[in-house]
Amino acid sequence: MVHALNLGQGGAGRGLPQQAVLATMHGKEAALAPAFAGLGVDLVIPDGFDSDRFGTFGGEIARTGTMEEAARAKLAAAMAQTGLAAGLASEGAYGPHPVVPFLASGREILVWRNKATGQEIVEEMLDAQPVYDHMEAADLDGVATLLARVDFPKTALIVAPASRRTAPIGKGLRHVVELDAAIRLAVQQCPLAKAFVQTDMRAFMNPRRMAIIAELGRKLAARLATACPNCQAPGWGKLRSETGLPCSGCGLKTDLVACEVHGCTICGAQSQLPRRDGKAEADPSQCQFCNP
Repeated sequence: MVHALNLGQGGAGRGLPQQAVLATMHGKEAALAPAFAGLGVDLVIPDGFDSDRFGTFGGEIARTGTMEEAARAKLAAAMAQTGLAAGLASEGAYGPHPVVPFLASGREILVWRNKATGQEIVEEMLDAQPVYDHMEAADLDGVATLLARVDFPKTALIVAPASRRTAPIGKGLRHVVELDAAIRLAVQQCPLAKAFVQTDMRAFMNPRRMAIIAELGRKLAARLATACPNCQAPGWGKLRSETGLPCSGCGLKTDLVACEVHGCTICGAQSQLPRRDGKAEADPSQCQFCNP
């Protein structure tokens, strides 16, 4: 059994399928269906699909492999369940910012696959201001600052004993009464008498994350609406960035991005594009040779 979101008019005219499976159990169709409807592609939601088996934000089930590998595994399972030859899967990861560790950051990816053409496209987006937070507390009053920071109850929470953070007592908590009860129970079960309270990062429990997924969906849809100049297949877009921007002082290549490589994942055609900011040289202060 599947559920199709009949919002489109058929995408065959653009070289796209009329239907594609969306590997989700967390309501991501609300974010993604409109963009794909604009392409004439109806997203199909598999009945009873369990994406949690590939990893949970609460930590009960650890994700194995990379984000891309997890998304591909979810997508393969959803395509097998529905028998559809095309599909879409999302995966997200949140934690300390890679440059400023005391700040949070997030990375979202979407994987599109069409078995009929052998095409796979991976699009990603970084969120420098996610609604992602956590803290330990002994009672409800102790999480008051957290509730304000994450815009509770719009953003739901997860509670676990501080000594067993990957064993949630409550998930999707959006009411003060149930949050209070979960914190009390977690404190009772923790030798440290502390509860670990964190934002629920499942898409349907975190409006900020849902908005980022929607933005990423529009980005992928725009790419699928762009034909390859060589073979006319849908999906022409950025494949990677290449470093080597020359230093204006010594002329040597730096570690900064020099260009973007755009291409087609079907015929293999590629083209180099200059940096979007038009920068052709690096300042010597950013050169590992002039400023080691």
